[in-house]
Amino acid sequence: MTSLSPDLEAVVQRVGHLWEVLRGARVLITGGTGFVGRWLLGSLVVANRELSLGVRVVVLARRPEVLARVAPELAAEPSLTLLKGDVRALRPDFGPITHVIHGATAASASFNLADPAGMLDVIENGARSLLGLCEALAVQRLLLLSSGAVYRQPCATGVPLTEDAPLGPDAPEETSAYHAGKRLAERLAWEAVAEYGLRLTVARPFALVGPYLPLDSHFAIGNFIRDALEGGPVVVKGDGTAVRSYLYAGDMAAWLWAMLLDEGAVGRTYNVGGERALSIAEVARVVSDIGLGDAEVEIRGGVGSSGGGEWYVPCTARAQRDLGVMEWTRLEEAVRHTIAWNRRGGA
Repeated sequence: MTSLSPDLEAVVQRVGHLWEVLRGARVLITGGTGFVGRWLLGSLVVANRELSLGVRVVVLARRPEVLARVAPELAAEPSLTLLKGDVRALRPDFGPITHVIHGATAASASFNLADPAGMLDVIENGARSLLGLCEALAVQRLLLLSSGAVYRQPCATGVPLTEDAPLGPDAPEETSAYHAGKRLAERLAWEAVAEYGLRLTVARPFALVGPYLPLDSHFAIGNFIRDALEGGPVVVKGDGTAVRSYLYAGDMAAWLWAMLLDEGAVGRTYNVGGERALSIAEVARVVSDIGLGDAEVEIRGGVGSSGGGEWYVPCTARAQRDLGVMEWTRLEEAVRHTIAWNRRGGA
């Protein structure tokens, strides 16, 4: 048992009867070693054991050894097959696949800035390769993990983004290859629906928080948690006025499984995120209050590192209505759990 066991059990309970869809299934997850992928794998392993589903899982990753280092209990799970490979060059030599979750993308602001062509290549040609595999193997269901970054920037401040909000341009600017690539991947997937009847659902995750979140990347709340773990102060690199909302990773995992498994989700696009809008400065104070016991926050007023523009808050009414999901975990609880997990050394 690990400290995440209660959260993983909660995911299993919230997905409920939908797990039966996966009985005897063979699932491919690309990007399984990342933040989102580890939550999906962990919850699936628990469901597989408790419900005796007989699911087999293939995890495609460029560096599968990462999973053995950061989550050895998952790497040792006999129902998982770790496959080293590039999503842009998939070969259907690992047997039949019934369900796919495609999340293989480098969610890296530094990579996006340093090599926008490389970022676009990974997303576009990875999607093309994956969709070709789905056609060749007659895959039953695909959940495509897109991003809330597909929406046009700047957004209308104060107005939560619905799935029908305007998207940005497909042609990337130097700093928006990730955004444009995600839009292109969505378009390619919908073309596959029209061409050969792929049963598709698109998920657009927004800002997330929870164990496994990188603490040294462009995720503002991750950086704040790192600062709190190091004794403070919690540093806001920008002016702190940009607005975000957060969904706990355990809640996210339940949402994504429902999107893959619920028949009502086929042919739909869903935002995945929290709706409680807070300025970055307010988020920093939440982290500082929980991690340090007082509001040791330093606002530097420079250029912030958090992507998503000045307003990055979704409307999730569609997912809540169609799938019965909700925000079960308040931000304060999510931050408290994430800090405690990291203080235990990720155990």
